[in-house]
Amino acid sequence: MFRFSHPIFNALLIPAAGFLLVLTFGLLVSTPALAQEAPFGGLNIHDEPIEDIVERILSELSSEEMVGQVFLLGWQGEGPSATIMDWIRRRNLGGVKIFGWNADHIPTLVNSIRTMQAAALGRNGIPLFTATDQEGGWVRHVRGNTAITPGNMAIGAGGLPQDAYLSGYHIGKELNALGINMNFAPTVDLYTNPEAVVIGPRAFSDDPVQSGILGAAFARGLSDTGVLATGKHFPGHGNADGDSHGVLPVLNETLEELRDRELVPFRIMIREGVPALMSAHLAFPAIDPRGTPASLSSRFQRDILRDELGFEGIIITDDLYMGGATVYQARTGRSFAEICLEALIAGNDMIMLSRTPAINDAIWRVVHDRYLTDPEFATTIRNSVRRILRAKITMLKADNPVPVFPTIAEANRVLGNQDGRDFFFQSAARGVTVLRNGALPIDPANGNRILLVGNNPRFFSVGRRFYPNAAELRLNNINPAFSTAADREMVPRVASNYDTIIFNVSSLNTFEVVSQLRDMDVEVVVLSVLSPSRVRDLDWVGAKVAVYGWGNESFESGFAVLRGDFTSAGTLPLNWHETLDQLD
Repeated sequence: MFRFSHPIFNALLIPAAGFLLVLTFGLLVSTPALAQEAPFGGLNIHDEPIEDIVERILSELSSEEMVGQVFLLGWQGEGPSATIMDWIRRRNLGGVKIFGWNADHIPTLVNSIRTMQAAALGRNGIPLFTATDQEGGWVRHVRGNTAITPGNMAIGAGGLPQDAYLSGYHIGKELNALGINMNFAPTVDLYTNPEAVVIGPRAFSDDPVQSGILGAAFARGLSDTGVLATGKHFPGHGNADGDSHGVLPVLNETLEELRDRELVPFRIMIREGVPALMSAHLAFPAIDPRGTPASLSSRFQRDILRDELGFEGIIITDDLYMGGATVYQARTGRSFAEICLEALIAGNDMIMLSRTPAINDAIWRVVHDRYLTDPEFATTIRNSVRRILRAKITMLKADNPVPVFPTIAEANRVLGNQDGRDFFFQSAARGVTVLRNGALPIDPANGNRILLVGNNPRFFSVGRRFYPNAAELRLNNINPAFSTAADREMVPRVASNYDTIIFNVSSLNTFEVVSQLRDMDVEVVVLSVLSPSRVRDLDWVGAKVAVYGWGNESFESGFAVLRGDFTSAGTLPLNWHETLDQLD
């Protein structure tokens, strides 16, 4: 069992029988289709001190190559675009971001990574960061046969750091097999605001210490598979009403309040050696009176993160094409290239851009020109590249490095392995939370007429295994706004023919639908997935059970509790959920 450096964390670990930490990864043999250069030009990275290698490489980089390392770009489509290949070959691109639209087909993704890494190594031997968002649970950018996990809030409800570690470990095993060496996870935002729906079940908890402990354990699990963890979203997104994908949320917290709450998980993870953090597009006018997003603010990136918290790893912006950054750009009347430059001046080491349109050329020119004309900025960039190279060399020196040239055969062998699926089912079961148990168990053989209502196909496929005679009402085609009388009357009319309604609540829309059943003479039981915030006001239903994830393992665990197959010990990890009468 791995150990935390701080003894208080070790006391919270619960050993798991048969816990296996033996890893058998290594550089994988590739097909002869690509000429394979050795990383870092064949330098003996295993025998030389890392700092000596870093300084040698830095001394050999041109200004164009230096600047290229601080860019992390996405691309459109499955295979790598001509534009991103040009960036890799001409500009020594630092990394690529793999989004869902790049990862529908696993063999294509593996071949894309091989192609891009071959181009990167063919220039000067520096491999790319290949990054994605594989948080577990709700956020899973690489699909295919990868595991659909219960997610962070299920881990928080179960309360075991061991589950957080193993979640990171099993997710990391899959990423390793795919050649993905950086994961934008874990999310350690505190879910303190029930309206922060963009965070919701991505958070472990609203408790700062618990979130930090679980986040550090998750990061260690990734690290033990050779994958670089990236904690996010600094300094904390969980109290924001708005979604920074579309707007710039403004929060009123003071620095003292952040120190006591949102910064605690980051402080714990930094102490435990997390290699990278992601900065968020959030404005805190009480801390930076200019209203600058934290991602573009030296007050946050330098004064707080570097100087106060002592973080020495890589800082990466959240996608600068998100609304949180572009709204600020529009408000200030500056060009997008100037906003990207500001992110680097503020202290970010890498800027993430989800697309590679022509405007990115203008960004590169602005950054490169500043590098050539401003010695202080040039020093900033050199220090950032120093951190980037240090992380890449450390990554390749690991006992089980992520392969630069992954193979489809290895990906097929590892993805969806039974050990991982067994663990995720156990973790989901530990996290199931009974919020109200007045109508449990629901016996499928007691003659009750049961109706399953929801809009998730897995809810129905799993539910019918537990309740084979149940009827189904799928909400996919019902207008959630109830703009017509037919819409408003349909669900109550159908429900009136049954004794027990098992209703899957997963969103505001489904909450609005289930509310139509309040005054009916039927037993309503709610199975909540994702955020439980939508069910806190359902004090009239017979039973409420939360499972947080939306994979088969989560639904199986939830239905098993509904049927009485086992009694869950999960505890709601949210103090603001005061209206829930858990286990009344």
